[in-house]
Amino acid sequence: MCGICGEMTFDGEPVQRAVMEAMRDTLAHRGPDDSGLHVDPGGTVGLGFRRLRIVDLSPAANQPIANEDGTIWLVMNGEIYNFRELRRRLESRGHRFRSKSDAETIVHLYEEDGGSFVDEIEGMFALALWDGRRRRMVLARDRAGKKPLFLLRDSRRLVFASEIKALFRHPDVPIDADPTVFPHYFLHGYAPNPRTFYRGIEQIEPAVVLTITPDGTTTRREYWRLEYPRKDQPSREDPPTAAEAALRVRALLTEAVERRLIADVPLGAFLSGGIDSTIVVGLMTELGAAPVKTFSIGFEGDPKFDETHYARIAARRFGAEHTEFRVAPRAVELMDTLVWHYDGPCGDSSAVPTYVVSKLTAERVTVVLTGDGGDELFAGYLRFAAGVAAEHVPRRVGRVVGALLATMGTARTERHWLARARRHATSVALPLHERVTRWNSLFFDDIDCLLHPDLAAAAGPVDRLGHISGERPRMEGLTPLSQLLHANFRSYLVDDLLVKTDRCSMANGLEARSPFLDRALVEYAASLPDGLKLRGWQTKRVLRKACADLLPPEIAARGKMGFGVPLDGWFRSTLKAYLEDNLLAGDARYPQYLSRPEVERVVGAHISRRANLGQQLWALLSFERWLRLLPEWATGRAALAVVG
Repeated sequence: MCGICGEMTFDGEPVQRAVMEAMRDTLAHRGPDDSGLHVDPGGTVGLGFRRLRIVDLSPAANQPIANEDGTIWLVMNGEIYNFRELRRRLESRGHRFRSKSDAETIVHLYEEDGGSFVDEIEGMFALALWDGRRRRMVLARDRAGKKPLFLLRDSRRLVFASEIKALFRHPDVPIDADPTVFPHYFLHGYAPNPRTFYRGIEQIEPAVVLTITPDGTTTRREYWRLEYPRKDQPSREDPPTAAEAALRVRALLTEAVERRLIADVPLGAFLSGGIDSTIVVGLMTELGAAPVKTFSIGFEGDPKFDETHYARIAARRFGAEHTEFRVAPRAVELMDTLVWHYDGPCGDSSAVPTYVVSKLTAERVTVVLTGDGGDELFAGYLRFAAGVAAEHVPRRVGRVVGALLATMGTARTERHWLARARRHATSVALPLHERVTRWNSLFFDDIDCLLHPDLAAAAGPVDRLGHISGERPRMEGLTPLSQLLHANFRSYLVDDLLVKTDRCSMANGLEARSPFLDRALVEYAASLPDGLKLRGWQTKRVLRKACADLLPPEIAARGKMGFGVPLDGWFRSTLKAYLEDNLLAGDARYPQYLSRPEVERVVGAHISRRANLGQQLWALLSFERWLRLLPEWATGRAALAVVG
């Protein structure tokens, strides 16, 4: 797990080593153990690398890493889980290795297979490969999008890096905010890929390979796409029974966990006490990793947001070496640190506990396994169940129920049954994707009121479903549940959940691995009939059956809680002054983009308990703090002092 960066000029201008070093070392938190730099003899290509040692701790595994004659150079962020099998095949064909690293395997695989090399890689990765023979740069990301890669490309050069802040160390990369992205941030809490918060800077999309030649010509290839069964194309084989599917899921998940235990450094697991992380720890124990070092986090002040009781149950069940942390309201002081690591506003407040647990975990281990992806594969979110159920509710009934719930006062928190029921009932008459997007949005009906008229005019009409617009044609002909799973995999998973895990873990030099996102498991889960994933309000049916022996009764029976933060109460008490000092201040920066009266209304409605708007206030605060930090970034004073 590392940080990578690079530059390729198109006009013959030489790459400046000092600039490359500045870009590289801005990523030191991603790779605190070592660094490397390669500039091609022609002077127009440079590759930078910061290393977090995981596999083969020797200097021989440092990057950039080359083939035997030094004509192909690679920098890679991530882990390749099938590198040993690939290496054996390559050695049998005469390739010579100088290290035991997974990265060196990729160099020789490219020599052997050319541009199709990425099709054979199983793992999480973002990579840049310079082919000096053919004079071309190859950039690629893993299938699910676990590892990030950003780039700026103009008529003179290509510049790329694991994080945007590294691009900003290049003197020719402007820090130019793109306000047309802001409405999407306030809808979803993130900038939908491939867009970012900055003009000219984009993300390489998951499962995409870019090939760039010295004149700037770029070709794009999507090398993988998750497919769900279509209603109009019956399978040639009979669907598996529940028992058959459970056996296959158990085998695939066990293999996925086993592959992710390869490391030459201490290894542990995040343990929330939910189904997914409990299963991962159970399989780690079965595979001989006991006692597994496990880590969980709880919140002071509101038991509805505290899962540590269940984490302790799971830890006792497997004899884990368990460590528990507590988060107090003052943890929101991390806001500026998170904005820096996110390279922009962060709309998901669960980044706070993720950052804290990563920081403290990194003091004990270097690699953790997580339960990320279980909900995405096996329909674990309640909004999936609600979305499918609403397809069978007459619109008139939904309107009546919604009107009745509206008379029942304000729920104490957004996790109260009344808040959830009201949110679902008021949207039941809407089309499927609009309904579910509304349930998962920060601002939806009120987005037009929130935007400043000048921003609204510049951005144009807000497309509330723009985050999945490109996927809609591919979702035609799928069942409602498959449509929801497909949209979630291509939007929320890659733009929110995986970003949070990557930035918060790598901010602390910690590698996070996700067994549930193993390709074989992902593809098999997608192929299963809906009823094996979801029936009524019972989620993850086949996963529960596959791993029933690993789940303590208390955990098997509990509902989905989610990794949230008790912001509603914090913003009315301990953090009230912080909230007002930023959003009600006379020198606030947001009024150039947002309506001050509307923001003040949101603050007032929350503090007076007329509504629970903690998540919306978090998004507004993060946006305001980002605007305040931008001038420092623009003058080259990256907020390094904030970190740590």
